[in-house]
Amino acid sequence: ISNMGSRVTRLMRNFNIENRAHREISKTKPKAAPRHPASSSSPREDIAEEIHQKNDPLLSMLKDIYVESKDPDPQVEEEMQRRALKYSLPGEPYGFCDVTDVPKGKLSLVEALTSVHMTVPEKLAQEYSLDPKDAKALTEFFFPFDIKIIPPKTEETKQIKDS
Repeated sequence: ISNMGSRVTRLMRNFNIENRAHREISKTKPKAAPRHPASSSSPREDIAEEIHQKNDPLLSMLKDIYVESKDPDPQVEEEMQRRALKYSLPGEPYGFCDVTDVPKGKLSLVEALTSVHMTVPEKLAQEYSLDPKDAKALTEFFFPFDIKIIPPKTEETKQIKDS
């Protein structure tokens, strides 16, 4: 029965195929939109000549440039020094076990969370080798466990109650 169905579909598909093909071929094709003159395949001659010419004023200014290289400042090298961690999480499940030291002037996440109780920026800067203004900003703006609930603007929306 399936063989019979395939024969019928093949007959329908191949019925009058030559006439249908000639009709499609003889249809008028739509014309392409005209191209913008700037996008033509041949580059403009005046631009090509201008690109390959030497520009003497620019060359003379380029010759006046002198580049001097210096070794890094000792202060920069000092900043690149590393310090040992003061606190770390035990064990591998947390993924912090491979970190043994951090650059001076930086804190690890564990150290930042353990130093939350420090409120004196000078002490924090001295203990963790931080810049004093970074230590001050840390004590002013770093509140990892401070949650604030903002009330909705309309009365209709559901609201979470403070507990």
